[in-house]
Amino acid sequence: MSSHQDSRQLLVWVPRLRRYARALVGNRDDADDLVQDTLERAWTRAEVWHGVGDMRAWLFGIMHNLHVDGVRRRRVQMVSLDDDPPPSEPSAAGAAASAGSRLAVLELQAALERLPIEQREILLLVALEDMAYADVAKLLGIPIGTVMSRLSRARERLRTLMDDRPGPTRLKVVK
Repeated sequence: MSSHQDSRQLLVWVPRLRRYARALVGNRDDADDLVQDTLERAWTRAEVWHGVGDMRAWLFGIMHNLHVDGVRRRRVQMVSLDDDPPPSEPSAAGAAASAGSRLAVLELQAALERLPIEQREILLLVALEDMAYADVAKLLGIPIGTVMSRLSRARERLRTLMDDRPGPTRLKVVK
């Protein structure tokens, strides 16, 4: 296989790696570093590519291991995913809708950051990356039952965190 074909085999997964890395680590710079480290590690192991059945799962496995190693080395405080600058001069209606959407994203992000890392990464792999439970189990080296239970706990915890967020009073209908 030519070097050009080899690089395309990796580059096709960069957008998905970036999306997962940003959701996992919390900020663009750290996510870009994690993606770069993942691609570098994969490139140095190009000789094993022909034996890799699922390149996506293999790359996500590399990224997962690098992330876990990094977390173990330094307990990093998670930072906001939404570090893009605000748009310039939106219309009044657009600004209100945009502010509401932005607030909802920030609330969801804050709730995700409060999940234990073991639950967050499974939730992100299943919900964001649309990976099958069996693939997540293989990638993380855990039983499929553990994937399912962590995912269930993550969803329930996220639901609780989102229901407990400050906001308008929820009224009950009483008959």
